[in-house]
Amino acid sequence: MSIDHFINLLDAEGRRVFTDLNSPFEIQAYLDSIPYSIDYANHCPLSVLRLGKAHCLDGALLAAVALHRLGNPPLLIDMYPEPGTDDDHVLAIFQVGRHYGAIAKSNYPGLRFREAVYRSTRELVMSYFNDFFNLRGEKTLRFYTAPLNLARLDALEWMWKDSGADAVEQCLLRLRKIPVVTSEMVKILSPLDKRSLQAGMLGVNPDGLYRPQAKR
Repeated sequence: MSIDHFINLLDAEGRRVFTDLNSPFEIQAYLDSIPYSIDYANHCPLSVLRLGKAHCLDGALLAAVALHRLGNPPLLIDMYPEPGTDDDHVLAIFQVGRHYGAIAKSNYPGLRFREAVYRSTRELVMSYFNDFFNLRGEKTLRFYTAPLNLARLDALEWMWKDSGADAVEQCLLRLRKIPVVTSEMVKILSPLDKRSLQAGMLGVNPDGLYRPQAKR
């Protein structure tokens, strides 16, 4: 993956912003500083820096590039709900020693940064369980993928082409989904309590919220 080529494509302001991202926390802080994109279109990291907005895949791709500049492999994990209940959510993951953390762009405050304190990717994913809820207050996280190494997808030119971001999305969709709960567990899940629901909606853009399908 040509980080140098990516940096050379940036304008002066984009280059300044990108090269100032010198830690996972600073990368997350940048993603938190830009608006959540309500566009369905995917945007490559170059477009994110030009447009100054991102949704979860856009943000994860930018974070992956920024993490790779700091010496980390560019790894993504996708987390999935029960179909029809919620959006999926993409994480850019990193390691400090043997422990995993994550960077993410989300409309929900609870689905963003995780410190590198988790012993496995599963443990990291499970830290999102209670914060992964829909407008009905249902806890919707059901599956996740093994990490996708974007360094293997250089030919897609996903760092500077939006079509490459689309292709990464298709790669994620084809990965095997690993369950996080059993059907028996799902049957006894409690709804999110009112206070947690209110707190978990702090600062969201209503136009970017997933509207779950009506129950049959």
